[in-house]
Amino acid sequence: MTGSKGLEALSVPINKVNSRFHASSLLESIAFTRCWDVMSSVQRQLQLRDGSLMPAIGLGTWKSESNLVGQAVDAALEVGYRHLDCASIYGNEREIGEATAQACRQHAIPRDELWITSKLWNDCHEPEHVRPALIRTLEDLQLDFLDLYLIHWPVSHHHGIAVAQQASEQIARNDLSLADTWQAMEALVDEGLVGAIGVSNFSELKLSALMQDARILPSVNQVERHPYLQQPSLLSFCHQHKIVLTAYSPLGSGGHGSTNLLHDPVIQAIGADHDCSPAQVLLAWGLAQDTVVIPKSVKPERLQSNLDAAFIKLREEDLVKIKHLDRNLRFNGGEIWILEGGDYTIANLWDAS
Repeated sequence: MTGSKGLEALSVPINKVNSRFHASSLLESIAFTRCWDVMSSVQRQLQLRDGSLMPAIGLGTWKSESNLVGQAVDAALEVGYRHLDCASIYGNEREIGEATAQACRQHAIPRDELWITSKLWNDCHEPEHVRPALIRTLEDLQLDFLDLYLIHWPVSHHHGIAVAQQASEQIARNDLSLADTWQAMEALVDEGLVGAIGVSNFSELKLSALMQDARILPSVNQVERHPYLQQPSLLSFCHQHKIVLTAYSPLGSGGHGSTNLLHDPVIQAIGADHDCSPAQVLLAWGLAQDTVVIPKSVKPERLQSNLDAAFIKLREEDLVKIKHLDRNLRFNGGEIWILEGGDYTIANLWDAS
């Protein structure tokens, strides 16, 4: 994004931009100054199929402690982040909403410079529960419009069961089609409550099945992705079908010993060669492949360092070395959904061949 031209290219219809925060006085109190002097060269964006522009580096909020996430949001917005990745199940959307509203006032950030994503949880897949779930998220985030709304997992629970403890609390795949959930998501776009819709943790097979009957095609698939889990086939599929792939856990989700990406000798050597940190190498790798990355941090110095990864350009030989690190290693394999006597298995969750 460069200057005002980049801002004019933002996705949201102008009649929706001016009313996104519930508090009518909020936008009136914001000076709509285009303060892109620091961040204009940093904010690389990827274009979604509807023409909207999604910042390529976002702030992940999964596992962010509720008493720290607000501070992280404020610090992130101050240093130049404009993309927040949220979810109702994280249990911190209310604090994020309060911090975002306050930061927009304090730092004179217009709402149309922000990209806010949230996700529909597993116990709200039945069509009648989709819209109420979104409304709760909007209220918590102090918004009346969401830039992107995702189906969090292709796993369905009975309403009110956040995390199923036994198979009877889950809804079998044949008893509820995700196509029905998707139709309810499409209705949110029609109503103007959501700009774009997508999915998370979907395989190629699940994406293909969803797209067959979809009226509005998914714009984003958010999945775990890092050098130990590169998923080249899924990435190629998403690029081919104009689906932006967002990588969660781009730093490897804190593995230990030989599974800690930040300690991988190849990553460390590339970092030393570019005079940057291993974390910056991992983020630069994701950006080099036209994916969005959403690292999590609550420390201001790491927030800035992660954002600065946009300045790092890896060489072709670096990319080749990293390509050889792939282990097909998931840190978040979905084992929590696999219950005795249940319909979900690791094989049908990821459609492994």
